[in-house]
Amino acid sequence: MNLSKEMAKIAYEALDDKKAEDIKVIEVKDITVIADYFVIANGTNSSQVSALVDAVEEGLGKAGYEPKRIEGIGTTNWILLDYGDIVVHIFSREDRLFYDLERIWRDGKTIDKDKL
Repeated sequence: MNLSKEMAKIAYEALDDKKAEDIKVIEVKDITVIADYFVIANGTNSSQVSALVDAVEEGLGKAGYEPKRIEGIGTTNWILLDYGDIVVHIFSREDRLFYDLERIWRDGKTIDKDKL
């Protein structure tokens, strides 16, 4: 298993453990140099969004991965965790609908949970 896919799987499992809504993993390595995978999810309220961020940081941290950059802390609308090979986007439900990253990155390949 390659490193970026392993990271995406860890992030997915951390989000799933905290009951994130509609978790998507999109492989974007063939269409951008930004990252290999985007992991996108949303919470139902600000407390859950914060818990999702903490869970991803903890899960990837235990595996030895530290974020290169975190954007949006202090808001619970859209928090971006940049791990280099993967970027995790955690939204409020409303902001996820508004920004619709899945549409913007529709040329990427959606990866099923069991393929991670």
